[in-house]
Formats: sequence, structure tokens, C-alpha cells
Amino acid sequence: MIRLALPNKGRLADGARELLERAGLEFDMRDRALQASLGPDFTALFVNAKDIPEFVMDGAADVGITGADLVAECGRPLRTLLDLGFGRCRLAVAARDDSGITSIADVPAGARVATVFPNVTRRFFEPLGRAVTLVPVSGAVEIAPHIGVADIVVDLVSTGSTLKVNGLREVATVLDSTALLIARPDAFTDADDTARVRELTGAIESVLRAQGQRYLMANVPRARLPEIKRILPGINGPTIIDVLNAGEYVAAHAVVAQRDIYRTISQLKEVGAQGILVTKIERLMP
Repeated sequence: MIRLALPNKGRLADGARELLERAGLEFDMRDRALQASLGPDFTALFVNAKDIPEFVMDGAADVGITGADLVAECGRPLRTLLDLGFGRCRLAVAARDDSGITSIADVPAGARVATVFPNVTRRFFEPLGRAVTLVPVSGAVEIAPHIGVADIVVDLVSTGSTLKVNGLREVATVLDSTALLIARPDAFTDADDTARVRELTGAIESVLRAQGQRYLMANVPRARLPEIKRILPGINGPTIIDVLNAGEYVAAHAVVAQRDIYRTISQLKEVGAQGILVTKIERLMP
């Protein structure tokens, strides 16, 4: 059994479970709340997201899903199998609106920095030649500059609205973060385990490729095929199929980016397309 460490709560938990279910893994929660069967090959272990890098590196789990920010904070030489794309945020330096600090150059020597990410923060400031004093906290970072605990903060930012509400503004980006599928550098020396993890990553990749894509089908005039090929480039061009007893019409099938669907349908109608059908794609293999 391959042990897969998953966030038990927080910003990454729902995204991780949804992605795995779309990839074909079924969660059987009948055993215990801290773990679940994911079919014959995988077991899910539900743990705190910040502990997942250590669990994977130490061998308690074989693979894991957690944020790039937490992997960076851990500092262990983990291997990224896939960037999963969800949970997008950034770790940013922020200061009070009335502090006069608008860039890293304005941060005074010895400034106190409150953060949940002391290791990443230290590695960020050291090459900049800025000697700062770290103030590790476990949460509620935004309040620190207002109560005299720190001069600036390094905290996760998604939309930036929380900073604004608390009278803070971004000064610099430390790193960008998304959810990652991670493993140890020396993991999966066994051929069977390697094959199962390769199947897992392949299934997840197929789901990720399908995001933002739609499958479009339409009956189009045979005489307008040169224009159809321009309108429906698809992955390798549209698939053209003869339609039984349709005479002057053929069926065109193509994968189209969701953002382009409305324009594509309009262009198809202009060249006489009929019976246009658009569906979601569950998976997309190269």
C-alpha cells in the first residue's frame, strides 16, 4: 500500500480530496477518521498540512500533498512530482500603511518581523543584506505591527483583502505557492510501487489538463472545412467525421479552451454550423 499524506483541514484539504476523487480514487472513511482507504493500492493519512513534508521525508508517508510554502519552510530536499495548481497564494512582506515602508529598501536594520515562516523569512532577508529580528508566531500575524510586537510581517496572501482590513500593505513577495505532490528523493525503488505512483501522477495530470477545456462537436458544411480548421485548431486540429446521410455536412470534434467557447460558437454559426454541442472533459491525456 502506498501511503498518501493529505491535509486534514484548512485551505488545501478540500482541493486535495476533490482532485483525487476526480482522478478516480474513492475515499472509504469507514475505518478511522485519521485515515482512509483509497482503493487497493493507496491509503490516505490525514494530518496537519505543515507536518506533511516531514512525514514524507521521514518515511511515515510515501507521497503527500501540501503547499509549496510549507515545503520551503521545512527545508528538506523533497522531490516535487506535480504542481497541482490549486491553493494558489503568495508569501509576502507587509507593513503598516502609516509606517513609511514601501519597499524592502525601506526596512530598517534590526526590524522585527513576525511570521509563521521563520526559515523562509530568514533565507529571504539574508542575501538582501537586511539584518532583521525574527518574531515567530503561530497565527494572527496581521495584528503584530499594531500591538508593538513587530515592525513588519511575512504572511500568506491570497487576495490581499485581509491585509487591507488590518491596515497593512504588501512590500515584497517572498515566494509564490501552490499545492504540490511531493515524495522523498530516494522513494520508490520497488518496481511495483514506482508503477503505482506513475499511474497516480498520470491520472492526476489528466485531470489537470482537462481543467479549463471543453469538448465541442458540431455538424459543419463540408465546403467550409478550410475555415473550420482555422476556427477549431484543437490540440492537433479538429477531428472530421463523415455523417451518415448528411451529404454536404460532416461532424467536427475539437478540444477548445473554455474561455474561447463563446467566440468559437459564434464563428461556427457564421459558417453554417449546426447541432453544436459543448461538454465538460473529465480527463485529457496527451
